[in-house]
Amino acid sequence: MRYFKKLVGESVYLSPINPDDAELYTKWVNDAEMTQFLMMHSKVYGLASEREALERLADGGYNLAIVRAQDDAPIGGITLNGIDCVYRKGMLGIYIGETENCSKGYGAEAIRLLLGFAFDTLGLHNINLQLHSDNARALACYTKVGFREYGRRHECVFKHGRYFDEIDMEILEDDFRASQRK
Repeated sequence: MRYFKKLVGESVYLSPINPDDAELYTKWVNDAEMTQFLMMHSKVYGLASEREALERLADGGYNLAIVRAQDDAPIGGITLNGIDCVYRKGMLGIYIGETENCSKGYGAEAIRLLLGFAFDTLGLHNINLQLHSDNARALACYTKVGFREYGRRHECVFKHGRYFDEIDMEILEDDFRASQRK
């Protein structure tokens, strides 16, 4: 597959999503272990519907593949949606497709790249995200990048026979800039 280096970091770069990767994405979105923290965890996706979704995502917005720089291998996706240019806000979403690429700093680097773009190029001021309280790995990553919790909806996610909270986090432009100077 071909990837285009839209936003470049040390270990990863962000490229427009490639619909030709539909088979890989279908594998990822059907992996129960990797999607257990996403809203899609209870759904089943086929190759045709995933290709259609990728084509729609590739056609507009800020939906990017996370590509490992050392071998140009796609390892996940990141998106900036819900953009409101009047209020200067947006919402971030990210996933890493396979456990072998988790806890290596790829996600944090991808988030920093997208936040830099959101604040510097798009002129946004506030970016938020949501996660489930059982997703300790994501919580640690988001906190490391500079996000902070601003709200929590208690016991609103039921999975694996238990209830979990939904956590709302945000980062402001000034907080991101301060974290980059450290």
